[in-house]
Amino acid sequence: MSNPTEAARPSRDWRRPLRYLWRLPFLALHLCLGLPLTLLLINPLSARIELRGERLDHRMVRWWSGTLMRIFGFRVRRYGTPLPGAALFVANHVSWIDIELMHSQRMMGFVAKAEIARWPLVGWVASRGGTIYHHRGSNDSLHGVMHQMVQRLEAGQAVGVFPEGRTTRGDAIAVFHARIFQPAVVAGVPAQPVALKYGARGDAQTIVAFGEKESFFANFVRLLGEPSRPAEVHFLEPVAASEDGRRRMADTCRERIIAAMAG
Repeated sequence: MSNPTEAARPSRDWRRPLRYLWRLPFLALHLCLGLPLTLLLINPLSARIELRGERLDHRMVRWWSGTLMRIFGFRVRRYGTPLPGAALFVANHVSWIDIELMHSQRMMGFVAKAEIARWPLVGWVASRGGTIYHHRGSNDSLHGVMHQMVQRLEAGQAVGVFPEGRTTRGDAIAVFHARIFQPAVVAGVPAQPVALKYGARGDAQTIVAFGEKESFFANFVRLLGEPSRPAEVHFLEPVAASEDGRRRMADTCRERIIAAMAG
């Protein structure tokens, strides 16, 4: 995991205004041209068109997310191969940009808190990209989420979840909630753990993470001015659906992610 000393946020960075100066125009261009184009091509018709074995709408979501990562100064590096077809992708959760990092490599419908639908930029694409929204504290919402997850997995689609249930400070990985693995058991599909690392050897986890009481907008603006750094997405050995215990699936996925973060 990251070293808190190495990941400490600098109190003064004179280059930050310069980064805003050249990144903001690219972000505006991506919003004004890239966003309408992406939303236009996420439709039932483009879903039937394939380019090099990938649906056009999925390719557009990956293009959108990959370009956004580059605008924010992240050099994306992928290790391992994401499972094709129906799979439950489970990852450690640091910040909102985790979704963009994973979407840059593999299209999947995420399970996310309902508040994300109201976030500018990210919320628009997330909704069109098939995000399943959960209203925290509502059992009816949770049952609905589980049902939608099973439907999508049984239809051969991929679903992405953050089993910690919330973003963390980035310096540790919380316990994985086993209940979120139940749809994979019901649908009989594997779960693939995914380790998300920011910075060299993951030393920027706490920088990318939300600060105490930091809002989405504040985190968005702060990350836009951060120095360029690598962002690694590790697709790890899948865990087969286990009838004898979703808890075992959750613990195995967490152990593999922790091992990858330390590697």
